[in-house]
Amino acid sequence: MKDTLKPFYLALFILALAVNFAGINVNFFTDDPGLYASIAKNLIYKKEFLQLYTYGQDWLDKPHFPFWMVYFSFKIFGISIWAYRLPALLFFLLGALYTYLFARKFYGEQFAMIAVLILMTAQYAMMGNVDVRAEPYLIGLIIGSIYHISRLEERFSRTDLLLAALLTAFAIMTKGIFVIVAIYGALLGQLIFKQQFLRIFSGRFILLYLLTFIFVAPELYALYLQFDLHPEKIVFDRRGVSGIKWFLWDSQFGRFVNKGPISQQGGGDVFFYLHTLLWAFAPWCLLFYYGVFKRIKQLIQKQPACEYYTLSGGLLLLLLFSLSRFQLPFYANAIFPLFAIIIAPYCIVVLPKTESTIRLATQWVYIIAFPLVIVVVNYFMRLNGSLFIADCTGLVILAGFIFIKIKENYYRAFLLNCTVALFVNFYLNTVLYKEVASYNGQITAASYVNKTVSSSTAIYSLKKENNAFQFYTNRPVGYVQLEKFPAFNTDTTSLFYASQLSLDYLNAKHASYKIVQSFQNYPQERILLNFIHKPNRPQVLDKVYLIAK
Repeated sequence: MKDTLKPFYLALFILALAVNFAGINVNFFTDDPGLYASIAKNLIYKKEFLQLYTYGQDWLDKPHFPFWMVYFSFKIFGISIWAYRLPALLFFLLGALYTYLFARKFYGEQFAMIAVLILMTAQYAMMGNVDVRAEPYLIGLIIGSIYHISRLEERFSRTDLLLAALLTAFAIMTKGIFVIVAIYGALLGQLIFKQQFLRIFSGRFILLYLLTFIFVAPELYALYLQFDLHPEKIVFDRRGVSGIKWFLWDSQFGRFVNKGPISQQGGGDVFFYLHTLLWAFAPWCLLFYYGVFKRIKQLIQKQPACEYYTLSGGLLLLLLFSLSRFQLPFYANAIFPLFAIIIAPYCIVVLPKTESTIRLATQWVYIIAFPLVIVVVNYFMRLNGSLFIADCTGLVILAGFIFIKIKENYYRAFLLNCTVALFVNFYLNTVLYKEVASYNGQITAASYVNKTVSSSTAIYSLKKENNAFQFYTNRPVGYVQLEKFPAFNTDTTSLFYASQLSLDYLNAKHASYKIVQSFQNYPQERILLNFIHKPNRPQVLDKVYLIAK
């Protein structure tokens, strides 16, 4: 590795660390993080650890591990939005560490540092550290499992056996058993391409499977305790729902084949991730396509590779996602470390002239487009504050140093891509997301309740999607089905949170209510063009309400 590159790698790593943590205290602007934070908060309210609730009702969807991590964070630091995001960010950093260790093991130190920077500057990885769901946890757990399995494959070690089983179990308890497609699929591919398939049944791997199952036992017990032991509970509008069956089949594979309590109408687009990764894995997606093409070409030509874990595990899970009907951009985040390791060698190796030209072209697309998009967005949003100026100044200074100090085009293009990705996401984390969140009527309604509404007043939501309101309200929030509101009676004073759509429904039904307070609201999770263009913003805003009977 060139000595002149080490300071740039280190500086970009520190900047990437700062940018990924810059959004830790941004208010929620999508629903899912509000839901997950509320469920973790309810564990504190109910003094419960094994059973999950939302709006005081049993909740069966995602496994427990992320909620347990947030529970401990809340217990240590108190209930806050940054305490919700902190565990996810720590697992993301664990993913960066294991990405480094795995890549260094098979490719050397320089490629390991490059792979880490690719992971830490991938667009949806950084977005996912603000819009926190399960994926930041999986980023650390999946690559960590594969790293220890790769060491276990070479020689038996009790430490690697225990850590591989534990991390795999944590991954399963984060998103479901489908994660073994990436973890064990990586092992299976490694052994098949090394023509050692039968080793999958060797003693060390049998022990791995058994230990993993044992470590998953707390999840199975928690589901049994809350659901299987109580067939009288109504879940998914029916009785007798098995939490264990849901966990082992319905929640993942049943959903993927569109058979189960949660299903989706219409067919999935098999090419969904092919085009989604163009922005979700930006600015590295085009290089990823090139890297996969080169790796597959090597396999066809029977050329030996340093390892087969990343290609096997990454592509198998991506194929499963592509064939499913549930296709969401953040699903792919979990295997970004594998993608980063695949393409790291192709960022700086010397290539034939034509391929080198193509590589530079794919990188300069993002180098030019990323800053241009941010400048245009900021112009129309009219947010010319000090943070935007500081962001632009930092981009110019760092890009200038790179141009002066780095002479090779491929090194320069790689470093500039990292720089513009950090420029974009510093702006998102410190400027754009805060602007969007400032129009979240759920947060202002919750603040109104916390400041002005008596603690003896019962608070309800008329929709289960109003989870930011549930989290930000400093007391338990109940749920009243919208259709049952007209007939709902309570002996205590009550307030009900209602969206504009809910109020329109009540008006159509001629329900009796009175508006206590209204709040401006941006009802979308996507940032629409009319919202960006500030003069047109009122066109996409509505109101939310606190109402009483």
